Amino acid sequence: MDRDLLVLGVETSCDETSVAVLRGTSQLLGHVVVSQDAHRVWGGVVPELAARAHLRMLDQAVKAALAEAGVRLDGIDVVGVTAGPGLIGALLVGVAWAKAAAWALGKPLVGVHHMEAHLFAASLDDARAEPPFVALLVSGGHTLLLWVPAWGDYRLLGATRDDAAGEAYDKAAKILGLPYPGGPAIQRAAAEADPTRHPLPRPLVSRSHTPVDPEFYAMSFSGLKTAFRTRVHELQRAGSLEAEVPHLAAAFQHATTDVLATKTLRAVEQTGCRRVVLGGGVASSAALRAEIVRRLGAGGELFAPSPRLSTDNGAMIARTALFRYTRGETAGLELNARADLPFPNLHRGD
Repeated sequence: MDRDLLVLGVETSCDETSVAVLRGTSQLLGHVVVSQDAHRVWGGVVPELAARAHLRMLDQAVKAALAEAGVRLDGIDVVGVTAGPGLIGALLVGVAWAKAAAWALGKPLVGVHHMEAHLFAASLDDARAEPPFVALLVSGGHTLLLWVPAWGDYRLLGATRDDAAGEAYDKAAKILGLPYPGGPAIQRAAAEADPTRHPLPRPLVSRSHTPVDPEFYAMSFSGLKTAFRTRVHELQRAGSLEAEVPHLAAAFQHATTDVLATKTLRAVEQTGCRRVVLGGGVASSAALRAEIVRRLGAGGELFAPSPRLSTDNGAMIARTALFRYTRGETAGLELNARADLPFPNLHRGD
């Protein structure tokens, strides 16, 4: 039965080499995540370095995950792998390994969409994180607001028109001289600061917007980033930047959180569903979680994955591979990586 299937999930879309062994929908038997800290020196991910690191680490990560799970590779029933989107060189490492393993073992192969996998992450921590729900997927490369009435039925409400939320955090941190990745660095710097000391704009947030307006659900972080940089330069010229870094970090976090929470609650109100699922690296933001919980109020439910399952990981890939496999969707050896892989079963509308 499906609940007894052993799925190997392989994730190499960016700068985490991760492998998981999942039994059924919820028994995570083995899980290894290897982060590539070398990118911190460059203030962002260097694609070629990421691909080479995956080549070095993937075999070891597989062995470690299998050892933790107490199973052999030939005991795996399904091999799932991220096929996109992501860095093409990094993706190819995982796809090539998974195709070789599936062929050698004679096991079914499933290509997984990385962002669909982020939808499933919260359900690995809490079995109640099942549709219907409003989903906010926020990562370094994507910001998507979805209505999910059922698994495999995804309705796009809104997306960022420029920078993703995670990317905006990284750029803001770099402007302040804080380390990569930017989200955790800004959260640490902002911990005891005043978020109202440096007012920043909330792009595409207006009370006059209605559900028929394109801006109602759409998001934008480019203008916020520009306003932030302008304010930093003003303080730099005045010689007062160093003392204001915590307050600037708090202001940026507050503005970004406000935009994300506002758009999410609009979806909640329009769908009538007070269940929200967060996914992606920015889902680990304590400020974002707290603000959405506050706005949902009594009767609302927020499901957010643990920090380990918020970032890119093999567990969510395995879970999504199981879902696709049970629908009869498998791939052959023609499976290829795509940096721009379309989101499966995604259509516009509410």
